[in-house]
Amino acid sequence: MIPFLDLKQINAQYKKEILEACEKVIDSGWYIYGKECKAFEKEFASYCGAKYAVGVANGLDALTLIIRAYKELGIFKDNDEIIVPSNTYIASILAINENNLNPILVEPNIKTYNIDIDRIEEKITSKTKAIMVVHLYGQAVEMKKVMELSKKYNLKVIEDSAQAHGAVDSTTFKKVGNIGDASGFSFYPGKNLGALGDGGAVTTNDKILAETIRALGNYGSHKKYKNLYKGINSRLDELQSAILRVKLKYLEKEITHRREIANYYIDNIKNRDIILPKIVNQLSHVWHLFVIRTPKREELQRYLLEHNIQTLVHYPIPPHKQVAYREWNRNCYTISEKIHNEVMSLPISGIQTLEDTQKIIDIVNIFDKKGF
Repeated sequence: MIPFLDLKQINAQYKKEILEACEKVIDSGWYIYGKECKAFEKEFASYCGAKYAVGVANGLDALTLIIRAYKELGIFKDNDEIIVPSNTYIASILAINENNLNPILVEPNIKTYNIDIDRIEEKITSKTKAIMVVHLYGQAVEMKKVMELSKKYNLKVIEDSAQAHGAVDSTTFKKVGNIGDASGFSFYPGKNLGALGDGGAVTTNDKILAETIRALGNYGSHKKYKNLYKGINSRLDELQSAILRVKLKYLEKEITHRREIANYYIDNIKNRDIILPKIVNQLSHVWHLFVIRTPKREELQRYLLEHNIQTLVHYPIPPHKQVAYREWNRNCYTISEKIHNEVMSLPISGIQTLEDTQKIIDIVNIFDKKGF
């Protein structure tokens, strides 16, 4: 079996260093917001090119706390609107609703699967306060026009960078996490930079925003036993911080290998039923996922599994068709629906061999050509 993602083997590469890092934390006797978290925040901010990083419990909290902080600072209020792509993982939208703001969905570009920048302006109203871009599957949104729109209409730009650690926007030449006003990252184990549990971070160049987010995630407290806000508990612990510090050192190596695998797929998959991903340039995509499209998805997925190749679908149901958003179920987002009905993710990782990649290509290329 060629697994979709072998997390055990991915982390085995760094097992010795990870164990040493964990032992150091255990021996320190300090497990929440100590030296490891502070060091990781500094290192991750530097990696992204941002001034500040704040570790939080997960990627959803990262986005939720950005919006909450803007409310506490008087920039957002209840029932304001945030523009967000209709083609995204539901967390992007949940963060908006959690803060009693309204998500305004914008269709994606069918080629990149990211938000269609040319459709944003028509959705801007007097209630619009922010644009949330999602660097989906690991490909950076082309941000220059987004930033121009934000200046024109005095809007905040929030980056959902949960899948795109290290991606570089081809129009501003900046890494994600250092383009908009704030960015939310996830360190879920399956991410390119994954912890051994949940974790997340916010990056920003706004000192006041960073301080507000840190306080909100620490029960609303900026100083022990003094609470400025009605906050929550959302902190990146010392063990996960130490593990992430180890893995951050190797992130660029992992990304480079993922690009080699992705390019090999693109150069060698030859099947008229398969639509391959389109990339802006090499640095813009870090290939968290390698997503193809086919109207024969169920047949192809079943066929690959019969040949011991595991695949996944990211994502089978668009947010506006989820039961949680039943009030949207009758709305029509044609492009999003087409994408969600056809996408399928092939295996890709920092340890996948070219030999296994060639096996996958060989099987994909004969799909539907010999009566399968």
